[in-house]
Amino acid sequence: MLTMALALVSVMGNVNRAARFAQAGAVLQALGWILLLLSSRVAPGGTADFALSTLSMGCISGGLACNAAAFELWCGRGAPDRVPALLAIAMTAGYGAGFSSYAFRVGWANGLLALQMALMIVGLARRAAVPVGRWRWLLIAGLAVQALFTAWRGVLGAFFTEQFPTFMTPHPVNLAFALVANVTTVAGLVGILLAHRDEAARALERLATIDGLTGVLNRRAWLLQADIELANSIRYGSPLAVLMIDIDHFKQINDSRGHEAGDRALQFFASVLKNACRSGDTVCRYGGEEFCVLLLRADEEAVLAFDRRIRIHLQDAAMRELGHPLGYSGGMALRAPDEVRMAGLLRRADAALYRAKAMGRARTIDAGRVPAELS
Repeated sequence: MLTMALALVSVMGNVNRAARFAQAGAVLQALGWILLLLSSRVAPGGTADFALSTLSMGCISGGLACNAAAFELWCGRGAPDRVPALLAIAMTAGYGAGFSSYAFRVGWANGLLALQMALMIVGLARRAAVPVGRWRWLLIAGLAVQALFTAWRGVLGAFFTEQFPTFMTPHPVNLAFALVANVTTVAGLVGILLAHRDEAARALERLATIDGLTGVLNRRAWLLQADIELANSIRYGSPLAVLMIDIDHFKQINDSRGHEAGDRALQFFASVLKNACRSGDTVCRYGGEEFCVLLLRADEEAVLAFDRRIRIHLQDAAMRELGHPLGYSGGMALRAPDEVRMAGLLRRADAALYRAKAMGRARTIDAGRVPAELS
């Protein structure tokens, strides 16, 4: 466990919240086992034994709770379950309160540790919110074996105390537990490192597809998605629309209020677009202060309704959130029956956007109303 703790702290580098939980879990469990071994070197039942044993149980159980939180986060769940942490508190408190009874404290501690492991297995087995690798099945297998032998030791200590009178008793189950603990600790280390690698891979994928400032798709990722949706639109004969948007007078915001205010305006505007989208619609930062929205199954009326929602929301929300007004010009293009390339849609939407700017900004123009010589 000490080797595992040192390995996780040294090799993970710059870590996120899940990895920090995993590191804390390894450190706590290593400390717990060290304290437990030290407690076997002092007078049984004395103050030192009580302090070392109780603190060791708190560390081991707290380490499991930290690991449970790490696994929840690696499975894409935003808020870790609090039950393992509450069990760690209850286990430590109960162990200290019942320390005078060897049978009780052994049964209590091992029983609740086994329950914590069982809850971790359930959490790992649940459907993950993000794609995860086979590392969770490695962890599930290791935890299942650990939980079995931990519960078995609890039963021995609580109900067959004469067969298991001390922590170091060479009972076959205890010896098997020691062997299993070594194997599952290594398996646990491998599983945690694989989980951390998966998280790093997902982070790299996000960097490749998401605009770092606004949190919407970047241009490259949006174009890939748009081509897929265009093909679906052609195949099923469903309408499709592109809305190209440019924030009005954005340079003035940067020049008069600073680039930080400009960044806030971009982030706010992107969030407004995302919140106005229906399921399946996608937003991207096309470049600078320009955004593109792909609207699925949208005819002219649906695009105009989308445009109205954004403009109405901006009238009040921009002053409230940013302290200054925020408007935009837009160009919309509906897929024509013979249109098979996204480049054509974008070209027509861009021409409509150019027309909206030329007419005084703060409006959205339909590409179908742009003179042919401008498109």
